[in-house]
Amino acid sequence: MKKKFLNQIGVFIGFIFLLEIIYKALVYHTFFSSATIYTLLFCLPFTFLFMLIKIFNHKVNRILFYVLELLITIYFAFQYCFHMFFATPFSFATLGLAGQAFDWWENIKNLIIGNWWQIILLFVPLIITIALVKFINFEKYRLKKTLLLFGFFFLTYGLSIVSLFINKKPIYSAYNLYFNVNSVIDNYKEFGVLCATRLDIERLTFHFKEKIITDNNFDIVSQPKPEYTDDGQLIDYGDNITQIDFDTLISETNDKNLKNVHTFFKNRAATSKNQYTGMFKGKNLVYVLAEAFNEIAVSEELTPTLYKMIHTGFEFNNFYSPVFLSTIGGEFQSGTGSIPSQETLTTWKQKMVKNPYAIGNSFSKEGYNVQSYHDWTYTYYGRQKYMKNLGFDNYKGCNVGDFYKLFSNSRNGQCKWLPSDVEMINGTFADYGTSTPFATYYVTVSGHAPFNFTGGNSTSLKYKDLVKDLPYSTNVKAYIASQIELDRAMEALINKLTEAGILDDTVIVLVGDHYPYTLTVDEVNEAASYKKDGIVEINHSNLIIWNNAMPEKITINKVGSQIDILPTVLNLFGIEYDSRLIIGRDILSSSEGLAIMSNRSWVTDSGTYYAGSRKFVPKEGVTVDSDYVNNVNSLVSNYFTMSKYLISYNYHELVLGEK
Repeated sequence: MKKKFLNQIGVFIGFIFLLEIIYKALVYHTFFSSATIYTLLFCLPFTFLFMLIKIFNHKVNRILFYVLELLITIYFAFQYCFHMFFATPFSFATLGLAGQAFDWWENIKNLIIGNWWQIILLFVPLIITIALVKFINFEKYRLKKTLLLFGFFFLTYGLSIVSLFINKKPIYSAYNLYFNVNSVIDNYKEFGVLCATRLDIERLTFHFKEKIITDNNFDIVSQPKPEYTDDGQLIDYGDNITQIDFDTLISETNDKNLKNVHTFFKNRAATSKNQYTGMFKGKNLVYVLAEAFNEIAVSEELTPTLYKMIHTGFEFNNFYSPVFLSTIGGEFQSGTGSIPSQETLTTWKQKMVKNPYAIGNSFSKEGYNVQSYHDWTYTYYGRQKYMKNLGFDNYKGCNVGDFYKLFSNSRNGQCKWLPSDVEMINGTFADYGTSTPFATYYVTVSGHAPFNFTGGNSTSLKYKDLVKDLPYSTNVKAYIASQIELDRAMEALINKLTEAGILDDTVIVLVGDHYPYTLTVDEVNEAASYKKDGIVEINHSNLIIWNNAMPEKITINKVGSQIDILPTVLNLFGIEYDSRLIIGRDILSSSEGLAIMSNRSWVTDSGTYYAGSRKFVPKEGVTVDSDYVNNVNSLVSNYFTMSKYLISYNYHELVLGEK
């Protein structure tokens, strides 16, 4: 009999270490860093805890050992695929958003096929331990050795906690990530998959309270910059603010965390009104959240209507549509002005929190006729519920009532993939076109992945001949073809408005929900006007705010993102709101611009910060103070936290008393 000289615990530790290192190499493209040390430290306690399976006999121990390794490997492979697809790790909070998971099967299948060798690589540690099975000692542990396992667990856990105190100051230090800040993306990178998963479950179970910085002295971004006339006179437009007695709110609650939330909003600088305040007051609004719309699809030849609106209305040269999961992340950002996280989105859906400043609610209070439409499943993401909280009580979508009749490809009383955005516009305009003033919200679908000409995208196939000569790969051509349908839909809308004699009295706002993230960065760069990175610039896109009666285009170079659209629109239409209670800021105000990505990277008018490398790249000719990066990081952390508390506390109702 061969001597079994390999200790089962030692083999398991090696298995976990190797799996974590391979995962880091695949996802974060790094083998060794300070994060690797923390990952290894925080793995150790759990390897000892997992090895409590050694209380059984040799045969059972061996079976449990490999079953445990297989389950852990599958989980790592799942996390890898999820991260590749959504650019964020899986959080158990996402389970509340999983209703339509099977609708992504075609894309998921393509992802697995395209990353087959990376997935196999994650199974290598398991394969190695299986090859070593004859040399591993699976003996049963008696009470003494079992207690020793507990001792090693507490010892290694204590050492890992002590290591956190080495560097406490940075907002995203390992210490703050562990005790004060809930950044799922940073947790996975810093502590590894196993520890980050444990933190995720623990925080969801026990309702983790994040640290709030209440003094706002670091909020250098939100401070309005003074504006002067040509002869040097200070211009005072006033602020977008309402009267809220925060002192009374603070004194009347015993919830310490809520006191801090009140204090944050009390101290937060309001955005000032500006020369564009009320510019569109009384006009109609058509707001379009366009599936996967991105600047790489825009050209004067193929998408002339989109091109015209981009370059003859407000022209935003530094706008970002950050991807947070998928369409629901983009809809949350643009609809509420807050930053989504997996936990925040789930809570938003479950608690059905009304936002009084959302387009439907704000415009209906102004006497507008409001309505919303989506040319895919009525219940997708639970949209039939949260549309009401955005103020759209008469939302219409596919597979409810006779909405399917709008689409020529419908069968047996059901919409079929993919419905036409053009047909949605043409079929719904009569609902509101004569009931002015109106505020209409569309969520399109024709630009949806997968992007190919072989199956799953009838829209791309429809316009294949128009893109066949483009010097791009097939996937990119198919994507651009899908966006031609959106362009035709906007052409149809403008024609309808013109025929009704209300084009000059209508403002069109259009933004993409996210970039086409099923395309690789290299594929996006085939059609991009400059080389984009896969973290920040991949999200750079267009925001359309267009009115035919504008005498000339207005160029805006300030940085902005989806969360800024709501306050910008409210200001343009002269609708009263308290800018302190919307996380996003009016892009047309005088404060510095800020765009925040899902991994907490950010862009300001001064430069770009890459959270993964902790590197700040100033814009050419710009110099910032030594505390600038830490200040903006603190602000970004607070914005994530406050976005969460606006939902979990149902804060607008609490403060404004509006239900």
